[in-house]
Amino acid sequence: MRKRVRELDVKIGTLHPGERNMISDVPGVMVGHVTKCEDLDNETCIRTGVTAVLPHQGNLFQEKVPAASFVLNGFGKTAGLVQVEELGTIESPIMLTNTFQVGTVWQGTLSYMLGQNPDVGDTTGSLNVVVGECNDMYLNDARVQRLTNNDAVQAIEAAETDIEEGAVGAGTGMMCYQYKGGVGTSSRKVKDGYTIGALVVSNFGKREELEAARYQKAEMDESGIPDGSIMMIVATNAPVSDRQLKRIARRAPIGLARTGSRVHHGSGDVVIAFSNAYTIPHNDQGDYLEKQMLIRDDSQVMNELFQGVEEATEEAILNSLTKAQTMEGRKGRVAEGIPYSLFQRQ
Repeated sequence: MRKRVRELDVKIGTLHPGERNMISDVPGVMVGHVTKCEDLDNETCIRTGVTAVLPHQGNLFQEKVPAASFVLNGFGKTAGLVQVEELGTIESPIMLTNTFQVGTVWQGTLSYMLGQNPDVGDTTGSLNVVVGECNDMYLNDARVQRLTNNDAVQAIEAAETDIEEGAVGAGTGMMCYQYKGGVGTSSRKVKDGYTIGALVVSNFGKREELEAARYQKAEMDESGIPDGSIMMIVATNAPVSDRQLKRIARRAPIGLARTGSRVHHGSGDVVIAFSNAYTIPHNDQGDYLEKQMLIRDDSQVMNELFQGVEEATEEAILNSLTKAQTMEGRKGRVAEGIPYSLFQRQ
């Protein structure tokens, strides 16, 4: 059983993690995976999957959450972020998958949401499904497009608070610093009882970027490795606005940088942040919504949210590495699980 980075006696930052040290420490947040790891008869190698992040356990279209996104480098193929930026809300599960199957996962998620909401497209408006991606073609035969619409539905229905990490779901075929990457998560407690958490799909970086003092280069086949990407999902139960969530989202890449990333030309580095402290009803309930809001950006709460997202993102990335096992993929390529000796104190 592979370990989380804290089990290797590595502590990130000074804030305390939540009970699980996962994004699901934010009450109501759940995560589900569907993993496709298959070797087909025609030597096709499938190493891919879907991950669903649910901001709360109710009907997300009827009870939207405030949200924002931040694109550090835009070499990516996300869906739905234009409307998130315009309206400042999310109204679907946040879906993560591989580059070539954003459309498949979008369609499957739409079908699930239409089943929940018979008024969509009839007596009410359209629905905005949010999907993010990373490129898993080094290990996965991406051209085969093995995922189905139903895999998206199953990932949503499999969502729970105890989150599996490593080479699972959308992280199944991913690489990180040329080791095996995948899904990782972490959380931090902040002032006034609030929590902030991060979940990543890591698929970026060269080995020489990963803490040069600990690094010893190993021979490997580097041909066909894309520059890579990372999806960073941030959740909190602090009562912040979409504008404040944008500020929080901008801090997640600080945690990315602390692990060594240089953000290459072909890297899609995207943050999606939301709060479930309050919801915005879809149905007409008047022009005003009474809610308690954090009004001061210079408050200690806001500063700890900034610190918390930086620490949680960094630890989530390291967990995605330390939990991922060595995997063989297409063309006989082997992605090595990161050696734990790299985390030993010098």
